[in-house]
Amino acid sequence: MNPQKQAGAHADQSREIASEQTQLDVIYTRLDQVRAELRTRLDATLRADAGGTALGMSERDAMVAMYRERLASLAGADDRLCFGRLDLRDSSRLYIGRIGLADEDLEPMLIDWRAPVAGAFYQATAQAPGELVRRRHLTTRDRMVLAVEDDVLDLDALDDAERGHLVGEGALLAAVQAARTGRMGDIIATIQAEQDSIIRADLRGVLVVQGGPGTGKTVVALHRAAYLLYTHRDRLARTGVLMVGPSPVFLRYIERVLPALGETGVVMRTPGTLFQGVDAQLEDEPPVAGLKGDLAMVQMVAHAVRLRQRTPEAVTVMDVDGTAIKVQPAAFDAAIRHARSSNKPHNGARPLFMRHLLDHMVGLLAEQDAPGSRPDAEERAGLLEALLDSDDVREALDAAWTKLRPQDLIADLYRDPQLLAAAAPDLSPAQRRLLWRAPEEAERWTISDAPILDEAAELLGEDDRAAQLAARLTAARRQQEVDFARDALSYAGGDTEALISAEALADRFADTGPQLTVAQRAERDRSWAFGHIVVDEAQELSPMAWRLLMRRCPSRSMTLVGDIAQTSAAAGADSWAQTMQPYVGDRWKLAELTVNYRTPAAVMVVAAAVLKAAGISTQPPESARAGEAPRAVRLQAGDLAALAGIAQTEFDGLGERRMAVIAPAAGPWAAGPLAAALAAALPEGAVGQGDGALDAPVAVLSPRQSKGLEVDVVILVEPADILEGSSRGANDLYVAITRATQRLVVAHARALPAGMEGVEGA
Repeated sequence: MNPQKQAGAHADQSREIASEQTQLDVIYTRLDQVRAELRTRLDATLRADAGGTALGMSERDAMVAMYRERLASLAGADDRLCFGRLDLRDSSRLYIGRIGLADEDLEPMLIDWRAPVAGAFYQATAQAPGELVRRRHLTTRDRMVLAVEDDVLDLDALDDAERGHLVGEGALLAAVQAARTGRMGDIIATIQAEQDSIIRADLRGVLVVQGGPGTGKTVVALHRAAYLLYTHRDRLARTGVLMVGPSPVFLRYIERVLPALGETGVVMRTPGTLFQGVDAQLEDEPPVAGLKGDLAMVQMVAHAVRLRQRTPEAVTVMDVDGTAIKVQPAAFDAAIRHARSSNKPHNGARPLFMRHLLDHMVGLLAEQDAPGSRPDAEERAGLLEALLDSDDVREALDAAWTKLRPQDLIADLYRDPQLLAAAAPDLSPAQRRLLWRAPEEAERWTISDAPILDEAAELLGEDDRAAQLAARLTAARRQQEVDFARDALSYAGGDTEALISAEALADRFADTGPQLTVAQRAERDRSWAFGHIVVDEAQELSPMAWRLLMRRCPSRSMTLVGDIAQTSAAAGADSWAQTMQPYVGDRWKLAELTVNYRTPAAVMVVAAAVLKAAGISTQPPESARAGEAPRAVRLQAGDLAALAGIAQTEFDGLGERRMAVIAPAAGPWAAGPLAAALAAALPEGAVGQGDGALDAPVAVLSPRQSKGLEVDVVILVEPADILEGSSRGANDLYVAITRATQRLVVAHARALPAGMEGVEGA
């Protein structure tokens, strides 16, 4: 561009920035005003006299909760509040942002990105512009407009004065090349058409999103969760959304995205925390994990439960207040059959077993006291009390039908070879040896144990007699409260009923104060049925884990994102069709992401060659940019000092960017010694590992810990060890190679694996 044209373009850009800054100031002023009004209303409500009645206190608590939830949704909206503008054929303009805002007259000032009308910002093209003439991207920081960029979709609809200029790299490319921060950011300003169609897909059914590295699977999944919560608020506000991510590192990486999109009620879990009360982070060795993930565990757990419903081999003699009664094995057997016929879970059926057997014992005891007589109701109550006071009776009942916790049932299996053999006769002795644990290690739970524990919990259940009684009393009281609340709200008039319904008031608040939020209640209830489940790295889940998740979502409304080529888990998926078939048959949809926005083409070529050399057939996504060619550096085996020197050189040029050192999970380059060597060479606090690895500029990760993450610079350590580290080593290596957004350095002492021979310097 000649100097005169360049100066003109710069003047146009400056003029448009100033114009958009004026509009942005108006929007932020309104945001501050709304926040202030909400705080004022919240303070006034907290100070208000509730009238001393249960209804008054409940109504006040409802209003307090509503104001707090709205403030929480606005809290994350300040950064990049407005990022786009739509110019329509009727000369109207719509500003698009992360939340919706209206002025004092309720006229829209800012359209929520999830609203249907905002879809054109992501979907319109020059070939199919619809009513859109121009799409403007706004780049902002700290309430300041830094740049504008126009996509003109119908040039003929603009007059000469309106025709904008495309300036800079473009919104998408700028976002792709931006420095990583150790936390995932949202992509609402740069969502592409194929991503948007997935985000806005129907809530019903199972949607599987297949995408290679860098295609935006994770951010699409998060934005879909936010979109569904916005679009189906009435339904999902009652049932909640569960988000499952592969690791604690990953959950820390994404934890800020949903709050920034205005959503704070999603329950986030890793596979090892899906069973309530257990936080499992340990990984089993691949053969053990493969076995525990197999559906053979279903029968093993079912047999283990039945083994705890035992008929004595001989007559049981019990002392009841000085009187001996003899109970035949057949009586125990009849009580067990009676309880099983109820189809209730083990703990729930135990009262039926006890009632049946105690009734038989009452007859025996009555016969001892007065042969041939039939005790009346009062006499039966006395005999029953005597039986329940007997240590012998209680011990016999517990031995025949023990109340169990899932942890006790499974730990007993793992520590007792004979019990395990009885519960799992179809497993080979070698397989059973894989499951055995030393007694002191029996409750040292691994990630693969969580679905087995949940299976046990499903079969054991709870003794629900007290819960049933409480439910009947609560139902009657609730109906009274709903009727009372409806009358009171009707009397209050105005817009009170628009703010909260009588049903919501009665459902959400008890006489003693506010109940837990949906997310909090879901976290405390193992059997909670979620309205929707989102799973990232879904290819890693075992068949047993899928059984658990299907129980959590009976409606089968799910978004599953992953990449079969990145499967690392021994029990993970080789095919989406095979994975889904047992649970939903062919009633699932496949969507594919085909463009790699993260990984440069020069790096992706190497990653694809590694898979091909390992005999894994896949179609890698097409990279959006060429990027810098990977570089190899030769080391001596186990030379941590030399590796630290490479890291020092990369760190010195890092600036505000982030780096990951991805190394084998075991061996001479394992994380512990490696992190210590790096910490000694780099400034204090520069190196992180474990769950908080991404809090530091340099993260030390295993290939599996790096799943779903992206960093600017990756130092990949000894790829041959990663390749040989497991039966899915090629998949692990593929994952590790494709984490870099800018530069990949390969540090190796051994020969590079097949497919990596072309790396510069190899």
